[in-house]
Amino acid sequence: MDLKIETASIKLLDILCQIEQKCFDEEAFTRRQIAYLLTDYNTIALVAKVNLEVTGFIIAQVEISEIEYGHIITLNVAPNYRRKKIASKLLGEVEVMLKQRGISECRLEVREDNNAAIKLYSKLGYRITDKLERYYGKKHGLYLKKSL
Repeated sequence: MDLKIETASIKLLDILCQIEQKCFDEEAFTRRQIAYLLTDYNTIALVAKVNLEVTGFIIAQVEISEIEYGHIITLNVAPNYRRKKIASKLLGEVEVMLKQRGISECRLEVREDNNAAIKLYSKLGYRITDKLERYYGKKHGLYLKKSL
């Protein structure tokens, strides 16, 4: 498998929206939201390509509250490409880019019943710090953090 991680561009909007919809269904970001994120100067957006086919993507932003931190907005891998370490590679690349910007912490939210994602994030050093009541409509979310 020839996996390459590249910068995402607005030119890939259609395929990214298709993957987002397959991954999150009713909780998916809209086309407009993804377009905004891809063009925001504060965003890091990467795609994974296997043999030139877009198989997944990640979008993160630098945010400021009590500290400046990286926030993983969405991480998607097309269903037929899961369990091939694509998500790990996308997340690893974003973390490197955040560190290069002087960011020392990364945060994300995940649905509390998304066991595969929770297992992946835990394996990569993310720790659950809070429960988010009804964060995903009727479903609860978990808030995770990792020191970079």
